[in-house]
Amino acid sequence: MIRILAIDDDRGILELIRRALEREGYGVTLLDDPLEIDYEKLNQYQLILLDVMMPGMDGFRLCQEIRDRVDCPILFVTAKTEEKDLMKGLGIGGDDYITKPFGIGELRARVGAHLRRESREKKNRVTIGKVEFSMLEKKLYCQGTEMVLTKSEYAICEYLALNRGQVFSKERILEHVFGFDGESNSSAITEHIKNIRAKFQQFGINPVETVWGIGYRWK
Repeated sequence: MIRILAIDDDRGILELIRRALEREGYGVTLLDDPLEIDYEKLNQYQLILLDVMMPGMDGFRLCQEIRDRVDCPILFVTAKTEEKDLMKGLGIGGDDYITKPFGIGELRARVGAHLRRESREKKNRVTIGKVEFSMLEKKLYCQGTEMVLTKSEYAICEYLALNRGQVFSKERILEHVFGFDGESNSSAITEHIKNIRAKFQQFGINPVETVWGIGYRWK
């Protein structure tokens, strides 16, 4: 059974979420105090619904604390609709927003879409030339041999490869890998690309092409 964690200080909202999603066959755990979250059990959930404005710890801060612990989608459920808030939430690791007040149909549709996408990604193994990406393992294999990459290096390779042919600026890559509020700057992308190329060199290939004055693309 797919398990979902919903965190909101409003018990009425939580009960609405529970009724809506249990009808879809999901197991739903409710939590009305973010300070009581059990970090050791987070990996048992396939999706997390997270309110933004909560006493004790707001949803943005909680998202920052749990993002490195879980790979599942985190969806904010919030009345905050200003663009700066939306950008902040996505930049710190959120995957989507559901704006209050919301309809049951929208809630089910958003949750279902993210769970389907997550399922497809984890099953996929994408091969491009001599390079194979394991979406489940978040690993890259070249000519059948695993290439040792940092998390950021893998993220850059996956982003460029799955959008092969498109040219992305260093700033665009930076936003994808580190988020809008990341502490790194575009020079970090240059260094990561340099390291990626050095690692591919041992296999005699260089799939990351520089498009001068614009950015990078996967050949």
